[in-house]
Amino acid sequence: MTVKVLKKKGVAAKRIDKSKMKCNTPKRTPKHKTKSHVVLACSGGKKKLLRFGQQGVTTAGKKTDEKSKARRKSFKARHAKNIAKGKMSAAYWANKVKW
Repeated sequence: MTVKVLKKKGVAAKRIDKSKMKCNTPKRTPKHKTKSHVVLACSGGKKKLLRFGQQGVTTAGKKTDEKSKARRKSFKARHAKNIAKGKMSAAYWANKVKW
């Protein structure tokens, strides 16, 4: 993944070079302010850069824990329509990577 550094008003901002990213391969973004992952979603000849996942938040944790099972079930129920949209939605990737 190639990153360009831009300077705006004394603040260094990083930009991801979409042309050098692999399709449908999520990457962590530890320096991003709000989102924990980024993916270049490719489907049907279309490409879309998606950021997903809340930065600094652990998701469900161990799959055997009752509280984790409840959190996982709630997330999947709450985002079911968006997950069903497929690879071009951030909810699909959050479900696949984080939950």
